[in-house]
Parts: sequence; structure tokens; C-alpha cells
Amino acid sequence: MRVGIFGGTFDPIHLAHLILAEQCREQLGLDEVWFVPAGEPPHKLAVPRTSGQHRRAMVEFAIAGHANFRLSDIELQRGGPTYTVDSLRALRQTFPEHDWWFLMGADSLRDFPTWRQPADIVSMSRIAVVNRGDMAELDTAAFVARFGDRLDVVTMPAVHLSASDIRRRVAEGRSIRFLVPRAVEVYIQQQGLYRAGT
Repeated sequence: MRVGIFGGTFDPIHLAHLILAEQCREQLGLDEVWFVPAGEPPHKLAVPRTSGQHRRAMVEFAIAGHANFRLSDIELQRGGPTYTVDSLRALRQTFPEHDWWFLMGADSLRDFPTWRQPADIVSMSRIAVVNRGDMAELDTAAFVARFGDRLDVVTMPAVHLSASDIRRRVAEGRSIRFLVPRAVEVYIQQQGLYRAGT
């Protein structure tokens, strides 16, 4: 099975996340995309996060009904800072028959050499880097020179959404309709997430 791993804080998951996952699934011929909500991302330890329970629930609501999307809570179950290399290693041990792709945005590709054991990540998975349609063509030469030709470029429509903007909108009492799946919007309202003072 060809599986794409899509990690992120998903705080909250929004439509650009889902479009990215679907474009990777289609363009790379993936059988499934597994969403992996981050436990304690080491580069965001000082950034307040919504609880893993809430972020997991929002992902579950967002992907419900899509036969090729799954949730993996492997990072939420592990204590302490969570690193991609450790998650991939654990997934490969549990599912040795799968072929893995790790999905990331173009901004993450620039930072990738600073991640923990990036060469090991590349040895365990192909990297699928997603370029929005309005961005300049990606310069992949530095990646290929350092890590080899284990990189696929996926293009998605230019959708400018960010979780931080969605959180800000909720705190300001503004609409997030059509920015997140309706079930996620309802969950945020019912749980009182992202409101000012919470």
C-alpha cells in the first residue's frame, strides 16, 4: 500500500489541509493519507496548543466519510517532544509492507535540513513537497544534492488559509464558515475553543 503521512498541529484542521492531502493522494497515486496530529512539536514547544484530544476530534470530523483518509494518533500517544523520524520508524515497524511518502509544504522543505535526522527520514520515505499554484517554481536542487532524488513535487490550488488566522477570527467573533469543514466549525463552537480569554 502507498501511504502518505501528513503531520501537523491541526489547531484547527482547515480546508487547505484537506486540499493538500487530496492533491497528494491523487497526483502521487496514494492509496491512503494518514493525518498525524503532532504531540509536542519540538519547534513549537513554547507555543500554546489546544489539547490533543480536541485536535484529534477535529481531524476525525474533518476526514469522516473520505474512504482514503485515516487518522493516526501515534504522536499524541507518545510523551515528550515528538519527532518525525521517530514516528516514521514506528510506523514502518508496525506496517513494513507499506511504501511511505511524507507530505510537507514548500516552507517546510526549506527548514527540512534542520530537522532531527533528516537523512533517515528520506531513507524511510519519499518526500512529497506541495507547492501552491501561485508560488514560484520550487528550487529542489539543494535537497537533491544532499538527500538524493527522493522528492516528488505536488501542485495544489492557491488557497491562503492558516490555523492562526482561524483562531484569531474565532477569538474576534468572526465567521469561519467555509474555512473549515462544517463539522469542525460546529465542534469549535460547542467546545468553546479559541474564544478570547479561554
